[in-house]
Amino acid sequence: MTPYRTLGAHVLDGRTHFAVRSPHADQLWLCLFDGPEETRYPMLRQGPNWVLDLPADLSGTLYGYRAAGEWAPERGRWFDPAKLLVDPYATELDRRFVQDPRLGWYGEDTADLIPRAIVATHEILPAKPPFFAVGGLVYELNVRAFTMLHPDVPEALRGTIGALAHPAIVAHLQRLKVTAIELMPIVAWIDERHLPPLGLVNAWGYNPVAMMALDPGLCPGGVAELRETVAVLHAAGIGVILDLVFNHSGESDVHGGILSLRGLDNAAYSHARNGTLINDTGCGNTLDFANPDVRRLTIDALRHFVGCCGIDGFRFDLAPILARGPGFDRNAPIFAEIDADPLLADRIFIAEPWDIGPGGYQLGKFPRNWLEWNDRFRDDVRRFWKGEAGIGILATRISGSSDVFGPSAPRAPCRSVNFLAAHDGFTLADTVTFEHRHNDANGENNRDGHSENFSWNHGVEGHSDDPAVIAARGADLKALLGTLFASTGTVMLTAGDEFGRTQQGNNNAYCQDNEIGWVDWSARDTDLEVFVRGLAATRAEGPVSYANFPKAARWLSREAGDMGVADWESPGAGYLRCEVHTNTAMWGFTIDRDASIAAIKR
Repeated sequence: MTPYRTLGAHVLDGRTHFAVRSPHADQLWLCLFDGPEETRYPMLRQGPNWVLDLPADLSGTLYGYRAAGEWAPERGRWFDPAKLLVDPYATELDRRFVQDPRLGWYGEDTADLIPRAIVATHEILPAKPPFFAVGGLVYELNVRAFTMLHPDVPEALRGTIGALAHPAIVAHLQRLKVTAIELMPIVAWIDERHLPPLGLVNAWGYNPVAMMALDPGLCPGGVAELRETVAVLHAAGIGVILDLVFNHSGESDVHGGILSLRGLDNAAYSHARNGTLINDTGCGNTLDFANPDVRRLTIDALRHFVGCCGIDGFRFDLAPILARGPGFDRNAPIFAEIDADPLLADRIFIAEPWDIGPGGYQLGKFPRNWLEWNDRFRDDVRRFWKGEAGIGILATRISGSSDVFGPSAPRAPCRSVNFLAAHDGFTLADTVTFEHRHNDANGENNRDGHSENFSWNHGVEGHSDDPAVIAARGADLKALLGTLFASTGTVMLTAGDEFGRTQQGNNNAYCQDNEIGWVDWSARDTDLEVFVRGLAATRAEGPVSYANFPKAARWLSREAGDMGVADWESPGAGYLRCEVHTNTAMWGFTIDRDASIAAIKR
């Protein structure tokens, strides 16, 4: 047998090598598929792994695994040979996951339900620096929702990663001076159990099963489609960041399915001393990053996306999970392992710095070379324009949130990712249109989603034909966006917020793969869009770097005098002016709450 060094399926010298980790199984079988016909091959134990070497090039062959062993879920043993299992190292699948009760029933065969992995060989791309600069603009988008209604994208291409390479999409991103797009999850996921009975699906992808296998619905062309799309965007000067979920898997709680890790190596999930699943994610299980094999899977997935697809960076959902063992540790092994990896060390890493576990809010606590989503910026800027926060806290947020991240220096760019709205929560337009969430379409009696949004509606909840209300909301949007683009750090804009996208007041549209969640290109507020392009151009072409707040800034009051203590501390103060004089130009911004103005000057 040819020695095997890497998990997964690999073709080498006319032979195909399979290896999968399952330290507690009594027997494993490789299952090859030719249409509905399944052929099983016993695998050989090699330490904690099971291996098999077949004397043929099996590129394109469909495969899965079955594992036999003890069935004792109360002790973390979920071995059921009736369950077809997806290779955790699969990079391509032949179909999407579907939810079905049989996935969790012992003895029920699931070969007709589970996707098959595809034996695939991928070209390794030449190493290049990432297409990204701190201080730029990250554009968050849902691949399917972003292109489903775009009139210029061919219908057959809509909803796929390939659509992002269409000239109309690229041109839109370039007009906004986008530094990098951030793709919401594109690896294969499964719907939560409660959604199919409601006639709903998971539209966001934050419920993955196979951590490096591209979802066939979003990426029917597999790795080649993603790689080619990234190449087109790179040629246009735009980087690509993947939003990845390594905090839990779609196998959910003890009532969930046996799809992959649960049936192979259930120790990948965090367990309390009494054997119950720890749920620091709110999704039923939590991956255990104290386990070196979980960290290895994560590192190998990141390496795959960089080496085979050219990805520039990653955003981590519920990122404190990566550093739990079980408590959060900013010196956790995963960070050092990433830094030591020659393929990953120069990538961009962005943390969503909170989860729901003990001590789960860790904003400002990630390594100094990581960026972090700054929800304090979102909330305080919204509160200021709503009239609930003063000018002092606004200035702190605009100048880099030094109270959170510490004072920045020329060699330590500001780590704050400033945003006003994200996929999770109200859209920016809905922030000034709805005071309360309207999530009735989600089937949870409007109990889901954030209850406190720091939003307002100018006296009318939802749509209004009143010109005064329309004008006031438009002015608020421009003021909010002007504040965002004036801020120090990296800024993030969620797709469609530049032209007034609405979700009809739904602030948790994770299950709305329909007109509620899709970006409506026909209803664009073109005046707002032109305004945002101007802001983006000013930011991208200005005389100062937004990676750090200028040290020579001068803060001025409405009377054009230097701000005094009373000006900063006045609860009613709503005016702020900042000026920075360089050798070639003057840069600055003006904030005037009374006039709903936030203007950048250069």
